[in-house]
Amino acid sequence: MHIEVSGHGVEVTGALRDYANDKMGRVVRHFDHMTGAHVILSLEKLKHRAECTLNVSQRRIHAEAESSDMYAAIDALVDKLDGQVKKHKEKLQEHRRDQMDRDLV
Repeated sequence: MHIEVSGHGVEVTGALRDYANDKMGRVVRHFDHMTGAHVILSLEKLKHRAECTLNVSQRRIHAEAESSDMYAAIDALVDKLDGQVKKHKEKLQEHRRDQMDRDLV
């Protein structure tokens, strides 16, 4: 999976890029049908903001988080994405189960 990290109003250092990539690995571990991710890090006055758009099979998942620290914003973002990805995966599995049950009848 390709993870692109960019910044608006903030310089994306190697440490921030590595941290975002490592944390996104947690999301990939739960669902391996992702084709790409675009993470945008921005700074608005005293608020550090992280947002991400994931391209997964059949859909796009978007989340954003704000904090007083960029690393905390990335952590919160990954927590939100993780929940959304788990929910999407459960929907796909439930759909497959329903389809197999209909085929058996």
